[in-house]
Amino acid sequence: MPILPTPDYQPPFPFRFGNIATLYPPLFRLTPLTAPMRERIELPDTDFLDFDWHRSRIGETRKLVIVSHGLEGHARKKYVLGMAHIFTGLGFDAACWCQRGCGNEPNRLPRSYHSGETDDLHAVITHCLSTGRYDEVSLIGFSMGGNQILKYLGESPDRIPPQIISAATFSVPCDLDATERMIALPSRHIYFEYFMRGLRRTIREKGERFPNEIDSAQLHGIKTLRDFDDRFTAPSNGFKDAAEYYTRSSSLQFLKDIRIPTLLANAQDDPFLGPECYPLREAEANSNLFLEMPEHGGHVGFVLNGGNNVYWSEKRAAQFLTQNEN
Repeated sequence: MPILPTPDYQPPFPFRFGNIATLYPPLFRLTPLTAPMRERIELPDTDFLDFDWHRSRIGETRKLVIVSHGLEGHARKKYVLGMAHIFTGLGFDAACWCQRGCGNEPNRLPRSYHSGETDDLHAVITHCLSTGRYDEVSLIGFSMGGNQILKYLGESPDRIPPQIISAATFSVPCDLDATERMIALPSRHIYFEYFMRGLRRTIREKGERFPNEIDSAQLHGIKTLRDFDDRFTAPSNGFKDAAEYYTRSSSLQFLKDIRIPTLLANAQDDPFLGPECYPLREAEANSNLFLEMPEHGGHVGFVLNGGNNVYWSEKRAAQFLTQNEN
């Protein structure tokens, strides 16, 4: 332990195929009903972060969840809103933040977000705690956002504020090199094109504003995410190349040092994740890391039976985080 038993989660028949489970929610899920209030915080490097507050629906609270989205996501993606909705119904506030450049307007600097960025997460946490409203805070992350959370918790455990008591992460590419190799497969091309649609748009916009630093002509000939990261992500964020970026930013190496109860739930049929993203050895060695590997779920899928628009990931996060309240 704590490699958890395979959960009894069994989705309706068509969602027992990883690709269908992955593609259905962004295309067809009803948008969860929430009432977000937008706030912007300024960062020391002159950039900014936008995030949404979702207040508890059952009265004032001293409990908060901070929700981090995935690659090319934002704070009002359906999976983020679903998580905010279930926790506000349980008496939590929820702060759902946008990575740099993922809000309603471009960020101010040539650089954007990346999978190993943890200072921005720390800035969001610090701001939320500065309000003086919260005694207990839990972190929730999907995909890239989950990787950032796991890296954050393990890379410098002494800087984690004491109010952070637990975390839950889903569909986490904790080995970025292995994940890139999976997405580069011909059978995964639809996912590559989905990500590149937004990434190309961002680079073209930045190339217009920062022509001396961003050469959008380098978009020509990109055939894999590794190509994109070699040409744009790595140099914009101080990495030599994509290989160094993947090595330094993967959360796998930091799992051993996580000190708070943390759930890592990766579906066995996730089309993005290679074998390296199921860290059995690391979970066995760390009593704070709870690895759960449902048979189904795809990537940020986890559709449930019933018509109440609640997904398994939301129910599981609620169960795990409430059982680890102080």
